[in-house]
Amino acid sequence: MRKKGILITGAAGEIGDSLIRGLMDDGESSIVTLDLKPLAQEYKGKTTHIQGDLMDHALLSRLVSEYEIGTIFHLAALLSTRAEFTPEMAHQVNVEGTLGLLKLASEQSEWRGEPVLFMFPSSIAAYGMPNLQVKAQFSRVREWEWNYPTTMYGCNKLYCEMLGIYFSQHYRQLAAERPITLDFRGLRFPGLVSAFTLPSGGTSDYGPEMLHAAAKGEPYACFVREDTCIPFMAMPDAVKSLRMLARAPAANLTRRVYNVTSFSLSAAEFRDQVCQYFPDARITFKPDIKRQGIVDSWPAGLNDNDARRDWGWKPDFDLERAFGEYLVPNITNRYRSE
Repeated sequence: MRKKGILITGAAGEIGDSLIRGLMDDGESSIVTLDLKPLAQEYKGKTTHIQGDLMDHALLSRLVSEYEIGTIFHLAALLSTRAEFTPEMAHQVNVEGTLGLLKLASEQSEWRGEPVLFMFPSSIAAYGMPNLQVKAQFSRVREWEWNYPTTMYGCNKLYCEMLGIYFSQHYRQLAAERPITLDFRGLRFPGLVSAFTLPSGGTSDYGPEMLHAAAKGEPYACFVREDTCIPFMAMPDAVKSLRMLARAPAANLTRRVYNVTSFSLSAAEFRDQVCQYFPDARITFKPDIKRQGIVDSWPAGLNDNDARRDWGWKPDFDLERAFGEYLVPNITNRYRSE
């Protein structure tokens, strides 16, 4: 008999580490994790970890044969900056990997007789503002506005959102009898800031990189201009939003993909926050023209009214709490113990 479980792909990444903690706090004991890397030692014996490649079809077949997966958190992705250096690989991982998992979830939904819940973290990179004037005019972008991404990662995320909607609402629509389809739900995240994992190739990572450098007493040259403004969110709120949306009654949802956000600030304001807690921080600005262009195409803020209305979304960490209660104490402890 197959074991029931929750599957987390990309589990060793920034979101995955916090999500495992959150699900364990919820009392979930049957968690199956998949990543190219091993999990942290603290999770040994608490999850079933499979170290392997999402593109390995034999591995996915093994998963199906051993587990009855009712919920998938698909976190595995090649992030924005890295994706620009290897766009073909990014497409393979981000699109073909997601497509294979959506097909698996659809087959599982039909076999189980009820939908598999498919949770998908999308990104602010799905947006594309044509210039800074338009960015200033549309200060809080809605889900359907300015969906013109300028990066491979953004294109991948937007297309995978559409694939998820297709598999949820239109898959095998010409069949004589429509099968039970999966339940796809996505979140467009702003820049995420974690106290417990290191930045890993995202174009919004200039914020957390400032913090980690300051805590280590190292100089940091920020790769965007001082006036660059995008929204951010503390990692606990990102995980909270995933868990909230996963639990939300389907009847309450008016969208398949929702914006969520917490606070927006410029790179200079981010620096000022860092210097408030680390007065000796040595932060300068040395914009990288190519990465600057990417960040300029992202909105300065997200409108998350639909998430607030449909499933009660509200972040726990505003700017002050994010720095004062989560980021600074935990990052300081991290380097104090090394």
